Amino acid sequence: MFVALERLVNLDDGYKRAFAVAGRQLLLIVDQGQHLLFENRCPHQGAPLHDGTLANGVLRCRRHGIEFDVHSGRPRQGHCGSLIRWPVAYDGDRLGLDV
Repeated sequence: MFVALERLVNLDDGYKRAFAVAGRQLLLIVDQGQHLLFENRCPHQGAPLHDGTLANGVLRCRRHGIEFDVHSGRPRQGHCGSLIRWPVAYDGDRLGLDV
């Protein structure tokens, strides 16, 4: 089943928004024209990432400052785990995911 999250016309670089879908907290971001969907939690201690900063392909967790490359999901430093990425789906002019 397709669950729409956002209209494509609204997705510009720097877009960052949290969604709750089927009991999961997700974070949709757009960087360099790519639509990226992650679990909205830092793998370090579970802090939400929607209030972090996004710049130059790097998502920075507000709680401890851990930085993640949004294209690989990997931390840029330290021994923290990678972000959990979800595949995006498209239906007409909408982006979402299949659940």
